[in-house]
Amino acid sequence: MLCKARYNSGFRQFWIQANPMSIERILHEGPPSPRGPYSSVVRAGGFLFVSAVGAIGEDNKLSPGDVQHQTRLTLLNLQKLLADGSATLEDVVKCSVFLRDAKDFPAMNEVYAEVFGTIKPARTTVEAAFFQAEMRVMMDCIAYKP
Repeated sequence: MLCKARYNSGFRQFWIQANPMSIERILHEGPPSPRGPYSSVVRAGGFLFVSAVGAIGEDNKLSPGDVQHQTRLTLLNLQKLLADGSATLEDVVKCSVFLRDAKDFPAMNEVYAEVFGTIKPARTTVEAAFFQAEMRVMMDCIAYKP
């Protein structure tokens, strides 16, 4: 692959060897199953990109309840999807949390801290609207498992 880099004295061309990265798309079997045309997990090189998931129970339906109940179930579902890529929560480098109501942050955070313990991946938490009014939390994550 030919690349160009700009230096003070102009442009300089150099070659770098392309590192072909394999991409594997994983569709989780059983609950939680994807609700649309997307993969549950995508492995790109050593990274796993886990699609957002919520509090989906063994019947593959939303499990209503307070934000702590839904956070526990959501994290359990993330663990299932990570396992499809031979990873665990210890491999998570970034987690995104989506809350219906920002006022639920302390209650969600309590369960999140309990489950992740000392792992502490990078995290973003935002308030978001969901299609299902009963859904209080969703999460996605990125893990590294070479």
